[in-house]
Amino acid sequence: MTLGTKIAWDDTVLPFQLDVPDMRGRVARLDGVLDGILRQHEYPPVVEALVAEMALLTALIGQTISLRWKLSLQVQSKGPVRMIATDYYAPEHEGDPARIRAYASFDRDRLSDGAPFEQVGEGYFAILIDQGSGTQPYQGITPLDGGSLSACAEAYFAQSEQLPTRFSLSFGRSSEPGTREHWRAGGIMLQHMPKASPFVASGDGEGQILTADDLVDGESGENWNRVNILLDTVEDLELIGPSVPPTDLLVRLFHEEQPRVYDSQSVRFGCSCSEDRVRQSLSIYSAQDIAKMTTDEGVVTADCQFCSAHYVLDPKTVGFEADADESD
Repeated sequence: MTLGTKIAWDDTVLPFQLDVPDMRGRVARLDGVLDGILRQHEYPPVVEALVAEMALLTALIGQTISLRWKLSLQVQSKGPVRMIATDYYAPEHEGDPARIRAYASFDRDRLSDGAPFEQVGEGYFAILIDQGSGTQPYQGITPLDGGSLSACAEAYFAQSEQLPTRFSLSFGRSSEPGTREHWRAGGIMLQHMPKASPFVASGDGEGQILTADDLVDGESGENWNRVNILLDTVEDLELIGPSVPPTDLLVRLFHEEQPRVYDSQSVRFGCSCSEDRVRQSLSIYSAQDIAKMTTDEGVVTADCQFCSAHYVLDPKTVGFEADADESD
């Protein structure tokens, strides 16, 4: 069986604006990207669901960053799923696809039969933005709370950005006739934009946790509540099914708000690992340290947690005491 026929709006993020003051959003559909992420590993279904949700959030949030920037989402937890990490690499040039990668670290023996979010315990949800060399990365965090990773992301935007944000997500295994079973995900992100620019932190995520409703009142609050009521009518199949294009979905949900769409951003699975990066990461170690890392076969090995790439290196060519002649 094949993975399935590629649909025009698969693996895309479509930005839109509503004819309501300061209201914008994105619609994302992930198919091949999600398959590329999850097929690198043999995660239990409950871990796959968390990674799928995290990847979808990453696509929706990442579309807002500038060219050549990097956005990362992280979950650090004391629960059975210890970490989930995702990266969104913005396009190098206009028209290029963005790249997404993700992985999870977990204790298989501690996983339960409960809901996916029950597999994460006390910890935090973080968003990091790297604008490139010579700049100070931005980081904001919020506690793991609210019953889902999307609820954590909503709390982050309310607390750290004073930016009312709402997510409606759907993800799961698709078993369409004639195709092999695979994961699909779709979602909508709504934001009520402030007068100032977003991604300017005004808090550290600690203390009382704000919600979107704490940030809007009056006419703005009425508009926000109305579009959220409309968003609540969306169905799972509309988000991930193959028969409803994102543009049609927006018209169905918000026709009175006259949604205006912009150019969609294509996304693909992509990892930034390389042998050069591995060598760079090992460059801080002495020859004695490298000797401790050397296997019985006389090599130094490294595996990428994101894409499972396997690197085999000559120990004489790595570390700050590497033999320059042999590493050429």
